Parts: sequence; structure tokens; C-alpha cells
Amino acid sequence: MRWIRYQHNNEPPRYGWLENDGTEIGIVHGAPFGERQREEPSIPLETVRLLPPTTPSKIICVGRNYAAHAAEHNAPVPEIPLIFLKPPSALIGPGDAIILPPQSQQVEHEAELAVVIGKRGRWISPEAATDYILGYTIANDVTARDLQRRDGQWTRGKGFDTFCPVGPWIDTNFDPADALVTCRVNGDTRQMGSTREMIFRIPQLIAFISSIMTLEPGDLILTGTPSGVSPLHDGDVVEVEIDRLGTLTNPVKAETPK
Repeated sequence: MRWIRYQHNNEPPRYGWLENDGTEIGIVHGAPFGERQREEPSIPLETVRLLPPTTPSKIICVGRNYAAHAAEHNAPVPEIPLIFLKPPSALIGPGDAIILPPQSQQVEHEAELAVVIGKRGRWISPEAATDYILGYTIANDVTARDLQRRDGQWTRGKGFDTFCPVGPWIDTNFDPADALVTCRVNGDTRQMGSTREMIFRIPQLIAFISSIMTLEPGDLILTGTPSGVSPLHDGDVVEVEIDRLGTLTNPVKAETPK
């Protein structure tokens, strides 16, 4: 099943559901993370605006979780997961614009598989980790690379508004073991790698992160990016595709300082 958040006409945002490859949305009363009731599909998918499919309390990201990505930055592979946070204010949905801030001259894409947490947990064992996963979605860990390097820590370079496109849905049946992650800019392939190349697997990540902080329903874990990150420019269109999961597409626009 695929869960979405959407806006139809001028109605408030709400959750819906799709069968795989469905073209019609079924209204959901409630949310995927708790009690809910589903109506039969009746709203054409093409008539709604898709929103980020979750509203997380926090977005936890994993750095250098692909050896080739660490190598392209001349950085060592971490001995334990290297984690950082993006603010929820960075979230945007499919079709929303990534805004290039005037403070940076080198904003780059990072195509990633994202885990959506389904229930509250702390000190989760690797063996129990899958019980806490609602499903998976696609993310783009947009990064102001020059600011990341200048600051020595990553909050500013990773935290601008619009720097976390996510969507188009949460897939509860997706198998993350060996899926191809691809990023295209204006149709040209920039990144391509398989999730099997992750240094730390998803159960390890959930166990490690939950030993530090409580995971809440709807929280996002971005699991790292393959090699091939490169700059984005005003007017670009960036697509992140994950095999069997879908495609997340966002235009890129420059911000005019106020």
C-alpha cells in the first residue's frame, strides 16, 4: 500500500491511500500511524497537489553511508553511523521548488532512500527494527556544500528552507535490500548506486539512533547518498528515482535577497 498526504481544491491537507500504481486516491480518516478508516478510491490522483507524505517531529540524516560518496569528498568511512539533523521547516513535497539561497555558491543534490517510522520507540534492537517502520519514501538531502565545509558542522549547510524534498508517497511493501538509487538533473544521470552498498544497514541505523533519541511516529531517517553529487543551478529540474518506489521531481530556483 502507498500512503500519501495531499490537498484537493482548497480543502485542508489530509491523508489518502493508493494501491500500488493506483491512479485514484482513497480518503483516509485519521492517519497511517494510528487508528484510521479508509474509503474506497474515488479522487483522481492527477487532480490533487501531493504534499510531503509525513510531518515528522525530526529528520535524522546519515552521512557518508556509502563508501564511494565518502571517497569523493576525501573523507574517511565512519566507524559508527555519522548522524545529523535537518529541521522540519526544510521539508517540501513533489513539484515544489528547491530554492537556492544567496548565501551559498554551491548547492548540491543528494539522492536518498528515507525510512518512515511508524510507532514510538527507544532502545530498539536491530532484530526488532522492522516492527517500527511504517514504510519508505524518497528524499533529496539538498546541501550547501561550501557552507558545510566552511562551518565545520552541518546545520546551516543542510538546514535551509526547501532543502529536504520528500515523496511522493510512503510505500509499506517496499524492499530496501537492493534497490537502485538514481539522480538525474535535466535528464542527465548524476548519481546511481544500490542500497546494498550502504555501510550501515537500516536495522543498525534504527538501533543506533534510538539509543540516542526517542523515535516518534512520522519521523524520517535519511539513509545516505551514493557518489556523484553535483551542483544545482537556477532553472534545473532534479529527479530522484528509486527502483520500485517511484520518482521525486523538483524544480530549482534562485532566491532573491529581501
